[in-house]
Amino acid sequence: MDDEEYEVKKKPELDEETKEMLKKRERIKSQRPDFIHQEWFRRSKIDRDTWRKPKGVHSKARQNKKYRSKNVNIGYRSPEKVRGLHPSGFEEVLVHNTDDLEDLDSDKQAVRIGHSVGMRKRIKIEEKADEMDLRVLNPS
Repeated sequence: MDDEEYEVKKKPELDEETKEMLKKRERIKSQRPDFIHQEWFRRSKIDRDTWRKPKGVHSKARQNKKYRSKNVNIGYRSPEKVRGLHPSGFEEVLVHNTDDLEDLDSDKQAVRIGHSVGMRKRIKIEEKADEMDLRVLNPS
């Protein structure tokens, strides 16, 4: 191992209710079935993992037959309070330059650098984020 010390990543400041909701969301996600395209095995161009609503008149998937895969419905949704949050509990903010880092709260928000940002600008963004004590979710 290197002589460099490991630095613990910054954690968000969350209340107890939000922590419980994050745990509940993980439990819901683990029990959620794979939503697959109906009859994906019949046609090679259909991707198995892309879900489309079954629309056929005689479609057994649309009729929710037990032997077909599950359909998407609102009961599989995550709790509203934690919807859209990063698994760590931070609210993600997409950043493309150093000016986007202004007015961010380091206790609740974390930075995700856009994929089209080059290495030179990415390094500048990461340095400024370290100065402002912001967590970068996808460091280089």
